Formats: sequence, C-alpha cells, structure tokens
Amino acid sequence: MDERENALIEQVLAGDAAAFEPLVTPYRGALLGLASRIVRNPEDAQEVAQETLLRAYRYLGGFDRGLGFRSWLYQIAVNTARSFQRKRLERDIGLDRAAPEIIGAGSVEDPEAGCDRAALRARLMSCLDALSRREREVFLLREIEELNVRETAQALGSSAISVRVHLNAARRKIRARYLELDRPDDGSRS
Repeated sequence: MDERENALIEQVLAGDAAAFEPLVTPYRGALLGLASRIVRNPEDAQEVAQETLLRAYRYLGGFDRGLGFRSWLYQIAVNTARSFQRKRLERDIGLDRAAPEIIGAGSVEDPEAGCDRAALRARLMSCLDALSRREREVFLLREIEELNVRETAQALGSSAISVRVHLNAARRKIRARYLELDRPDDGSRS
C-alpha cells in the first residue's frame, strides 16, 4: 500500500470523512466494471459499486494495513455482488432468468460498427456463461482487472493454488467455447 493511501486511511479513521473520496476515486471505474461483469446489468452494477464503497467506509477500521487496499476493495465488491445476486435470485425465484442484456448497440452514424460490437459482446458473454461462478470471478479479476494471483486469492478468500486451478479451467473453457462459436454452421450436423 502506498504512503498516500495510508495517509488518507489515517485521516478517515481520525474522523475526516472527506478524505474517503480521494482514497477511493482511483478505483471507482474498476469497481463499477467488475460489478458490471459479475451482475451483468448496468443499474445493478451501480448499486453494487455504491454498496461496496459504503461497506468499505463502514469497515475501514478493520482493514489490515499489511494487505493491499485495492485487493481489499475488490474482495468487498465480489462479496457484495454475490450477496446481491443471491438476494435477486431469492426474489425472482420461480421466474425464468433473462438472457444477459446486449449493451452498446452502436450509434446512428455507424450502425454496422454497432452491430459488430453487439455481436462481439454477445460472443464474449457466451464465453463467460460457459464458466462456473468461481471461474468467472477468477478470470475477471486476473485477466480484466489485472490483479496478481496473490491479490486475486485475497479478494476471493481462497488460496493461490485455487486461483491458478480456476484460471486454467476458465481459459480452457473460454477457448473451447470461442472455437465452438467460431465454427461455421454448415448444416452438415444430423
């Protein structure tokens, strides 16, 4: 953890609530992105990211200074997203789950590019759908958020070995799913 973060944490813990904003500002976009990839809905992601920051503020006194602040925030975000999904599932029990929303349908100026982005997003979402919840979380934290193995393990509350195993499984499944989607459907299957 860098000196700036440590000083801001000290200020917040000393009662200066305004010091929390510069502490978390560098991570807002990453937290929203992670939440969005886990819950797959922009409005829900906003709610998860906001709740993550509230929990971080509330529990900052329990933060272990020997660990990375970013990893700690990501751990809160993953746990908050899991909790949100669990509550959502309980609330929606008995209803069919909707397919992931395709976002970014393009602009009026270039509808073809928008279709390409939507198709790419659909393909990526399909690849992520092939993963278990843990594989998806590990993959997102390692490959998208660029946490190292130790930070990913800390964020998920698991071991480094577990992270490596799940990451390898995720990569293998994504590769297989991508190749499956890439095969032309020539109608020769019976």
